[in-house]
Formats: sequence, structure tokens, C-alpha cells
Amino acid sequence: MTRTGGDHALALRFTELYSALYLRLHRRRARGEARLTSQQWSVLQHLSLTGPLTITECTRHLGRAQSVVSAIVDGLERRELLARMRDARDRRRVLVWLTTHAEEVLARERQVLDVARLTEVAGRLRAADKKALLTGMLALLRASELEGRPAVKESKR
Repeated sequence: MTRTGGDHALALRFTELYSALYLRLHRRRARGEARLTSQQWSVLQHLSLTGPLTITECTRHLGRAQSVVSAIVDGLERRELLARMRDARDRRRVLVWLTTHAEEVLARERQVLDVARLTEVAGRLRAADKKALLTGMLALLRASELEGRPAVKESKR
């Protein structure tokens, strides 16, 4: 693939504009909102992708000592982000799984931008500009698929 001067200039300008937008519209933590450690975040993310697992299975997947994973799970359980449950197929096995609260926390943490602030700002745009903005973003996502990165699903809105 060749890089044209125009494409490089566009990339530089896009990163500049994206940085400015991020600084203005990123989601800020509410006062008192608990932060997760990187280890806790890893466990929650992993479980959200795999489904319920035993501590031993988590240990293997994460490449950590069982005592470390157990301590992380215990902490997440105290914060009501994980729950232990018996495996329906093998009652001897105890699985850990995300609580509804954990799913809400994960969804919120995945939101990079402040939706309320973005809604307010978008309300100042003309309809044609709103459409052009989304069309351009989707085009960029589709172009990135060529590198094996799946684009987000398109909204019917």
C-alpha cells in the first residue's frame, strides 16, 4: 500500500481533531465512582468474553497464580461485581460470573465519551452535518476492516 501526501495530511489533521474532541467530550468519572485495578478489569473483561469459569480456569486463561486470581475474585465479589454459583452440570464445580452490576460497570467503562455532553453538542449540528459525521466515521471503520479489524454494527437510526 502506498501512502499519498494527502492521506498523510488527512491522518495528521484527523488525529489533531480527534484529540481535541476527546478532551472536550470524554467521559469523566463521577465523584466517588470506584475505580477498578487493571487486574480486576482484566478478570471482568475476560469473563464477559468467555462466560462463567472456575477459579482454576481463570488462572489458566490469565496466566496468574491461583492465589492471586482468588484474591481478585474475592475482592470483586465483595464489591458485588462477581457471584459464585454451582455448575448445573457438575455440582462439585463452582463458577464465577458477572453480576448485573458488573455488566452495568463494564458498559459504562467502555463508553469513552460522555453521552449527555455529546447529545448536547450534537443538538447544535444541522441534520446534514450529523449524517455526514456518522457516514464518515462508518467509512473509516469499514476501511479499517481491510486490516482484519471488524467494524461496529451499523445502527438502523
